[in-house]
Amino acid sequence: MKNKKFIKHYYLMLLPGYIWLILFSIVPMFGIVIAFKDYNPGLGIWRSEWIGLENFRYMFLLSDSKTIFCNTIFISVMKIIGNLVVPLIFALLLNEVRINVLKRSVQTIVYLPHFLSWVILAGIILDLFAYTGPINQLLSVFGVEPILFFARSDLFPWLVIVSDVWKSFGFNAIVYLAALTSINPSLYESAAIDGATRMKNLWYITLPGISSTIVLLGVLSLGNVLNAGFDQIFNLYNPLVYSTGDIIDTWVYRVGLMNMQYSLATAVGLLKSFIGFIMITLSYYLASKFANYRIF
Repeated sequence: MKNKKFIKHYYLMLLPGYIWLILFSIVPMFGIVIAFKDYNPGLGIWRSEWIGLENFRYMFLLSDSKTIFCNTIFISVMKIIGNLVVPLIFALLLNEVRINVLKRSVQTIVYLPHFLSWVILAGIILDLFAYTGPINQLLSVFGVEPILFFARSDLFPWLVIVSDVWKSFGFNAIVYLAALTSINPSLYESAAIDGATRMKNLWYITLPGISSTIVLLGVLSLGNVLNAGFDQIFNLYNPLVYSTGDIIDTWVYRVGLMNMQYSLATAVGLLKSFIGFIMITLSYYLASKFANYRIF
């Protein structure tokens, strides 16, 4: 009887989460039918004309389609690589620090940007890279002419990628730091007796010790291959950089809500979700096969 009461308490504790999931994740899914209709807000979803896959055909005829998909994949893949490599390097370097006060101070400082929204950080970044901002003033000391960083389409994707990695690398390093603590210290002691250098310790003990974690994080990140970061890019981009900075999410927002092409925007968003579902399924299969990671 006591166990049954405890189980009821657990279900009651989960109830708010289930309600939130149903209201904001399941109920809105009925709206995907708009992708297969010529949606007219005056007629409503159910009375609008059914046109099948016409929105998807039209989507692939648009010149913007190739651009937004290429931009999304490039930015998201580079973010995935950066958010795997940079936190790993940082964690390995921080792990070598033996002064605990310095180590904790550095950890705290690099964690802070993660907890700030892109609305705040975008304002800071735009001010830093403004025409009369600190970055251009520093460049002028070396005789470089001021640069309109966020008006140049060739620079914009890299500014997005680097700023995202800067924001997240401290927090992402937590997983690697936790994995490093699981390595048996006696391995390093044995290596020291054999005269191993720090680089050999890193190559033959540290990296193999956390290799499963690296593989796991790598394969799980495949599910985000079409998530290039709407909130970041929306707060940083402008019409001058649409050619390299416009991604699926920002295009859907602009076409669907601002230009009121609801059916077309829904079709593009649905295609993105479908591809994302396939990539997430693939990532969990690879995680199960190569890192022995299972949800169920």
